[in-house]
Amino acid sequence: MNRKELIETILADKTLSHITKKDADQLVNVMLDTIKKTIKKGDEVSLVGFGTFTKVRRAARAGVNPATGEKIKIKAKTLPKFRPGKAWKEML
Repeated sequence: MNRKELIETILADKTLSHITKKDADQLVNVMLDTIKKTIKKGDEVSLVGFGTFTKVRRAARAGVNPATGEKIKIKAKTLPKFRPGKAWKEML
């Protein structure tokens, strides 16, 4: 499912039939932006029954270029992480 299909699915819900496509798109934008901003400042977003979004720090490490076999240094970086909730894992 892509973003467009998600918005169409939201609009297909009978309880949300009063909102427009533009409103549904803005709703998705606000939700995603809020999650991104919250994670960026170091907090986590926990949606009970769905999962938790967090920020993790990956340490610098040594690696190998697979094409040449040359040893390389991989820089430390910060990445987003998602842990699915128990109910979601059980559903799958």
